Amino acid sequence: MAARKDIDGSESVPAFYGKELRWRREEVGRTLQEVVEGSFYAATYLSEIERGQRRMPVDLACHVDRVLQTDGFFERRCEDVRKARSVGHAKYAERVLEAEKLAETIEEWSPTALPGLLQTEAYARALAGAERPLEPREETDVKIEARLARAAALFEGAHEAPEYWVILHESLLRLPILPPQQMADQFDHVAALVRRKRIVPQIVPWNAGAHPFMAAGTVLILTFGNAPPLVYTESLHSGVTIDDPALVKRYRRSYDLLRAAALPPKATLAMIEAAVEDYRNGKQPN
Repeated sequence: MAARKDIDGSESVPAFYGKELRWRREEVGRTLQEVVEGSFYAATYLSEIERGQRRMPVDLACHVDRVLQTDGFFERRCEDVRKARSVGHAKYAERVLEAEKLAETIEEWSPTALPGLLQTEAYARALAGAERPLEPREETDVKIEARLARAAALFEGAHEAPEYWVILHESLLRLPILPPQQMADQFDHVAALVRRKRIVPQIVPWNAGAHPFMAAGTVLILTFGNAPPLVYTESLHSGVTIDDPALVKRYRRSYDLLRAAALPPKATLAMIEAAVEDYRNGKQPN
């Protein structure tokens, strides 16, 4: 049997919470299955909470407090964990940000800006400055650090990272929002993720004609091994998570049609690399 991996409670508030939960459970000699007995949750769900990978729902926290006789400890600390997970991110995105850590696949359409998962610090800071020009620097820093940490958690050294398939519009290559060298760095970063087999990109050419997502903003489709798929749509100051099976099915079909209208991944990488070279040479990609 493989040795059990210890939990480093110093990594984050969720990890500290999870380590405390495991300690309390093992102190009274209860298994994961024994603790969730009588609740609506599986033992694997509680295990993911112990490892800091999932947020504890309030109803499960109340159940755990009763079973472990912890006098409301885990219920009281639920809000602390929720706040820690959402630092630097919009409240309306909490559910999808938690879900993407457990996803098997993430498919994204991003027509007007590079997705947060692909942004360099300079690109993220340019977008933040345009959207919130009067925001104090320290507040912007927290949001940018959260965005970069989100990408690192998914792409940097994770052996079970979700398969990330992203479709972009060609205009993102052609409309610089940074000086040429920083634009080159940004798209070189994207190209590096492709070459490292971390992402699969496609570009919809400017002359591709009508496609299913022309009226849509950012769209994410997440699939899971043991849960139904989710769709998340986002506009400037709001986001919506969709779990209705019929509507999710329609979004997935539209995404398949969009994929068919886009360039193949190999041609997309060549286009990105050509743009990097142009920007390095101070030229406008064409």
